[in-house]
Amino acid sequence: MPLLNSLATPYAEALLQVAESRQETDTVATQARELLVLWNSSAQLREAMASPVLEPEAKKAALSALFDGQVTASVHNLLKLLADRQRIAVLDAVLERFLELYRELRQITLAKVSSATPLSDEQQAQLNQKVQAIAGTQAVEFELSVDPTLIGGFVVNLGSQVIDASLAGQVRRLGLALAKV
Repeated sequence: MPLLNSLATPYAEALLQVAESRQETDTVATQARELLVLWNSSAQLREAMASPVLEPEAKKAALSALFDGQVTASVHNLLKLLADRQRIAVLDAVLERFLELYRELRQITLAKVSSATPLSDEQQAQLNQKVQAIAGTQAVEFELSVDPTLIGGFVVNLGSQVIDASLAGQVRRLGLALAKV
């Protein structure tokens, strides 16, 4: 992924710089998250934008039709620029890198949480407090997913730190402990 990251970083940094100068960074971050969800859920959109058959002008027209008035000028200009330079296929990498830079700027910790069942609002609030204490930050952004193979509990990834409070993890640790005996 280093090559993709080196390609995405200049676009992400430029978007962050423009958004900061226009004082719309939080709005752009929200739109980046929404665009990522749309991009990842629509194979047709990704295929159309990656197609070598469509000319950049046609891609820009399609993007304008889809997003004009829906996103800030900063995001709209990024989309047009990526289409012009035939880099729109890496939009997801650019947006993800932008969100990483945004979290660094705002000192927000990203916690990727996998749980056996969806977490209630109360459970999320409790987890938020615990993650803030562990990470030593005031702001935490959660990426929630459900993984039934955990059987019960949850697993939290904070960068390179993993907190495994799942039943599957406990069974695995018990098995390892018994194997040592």
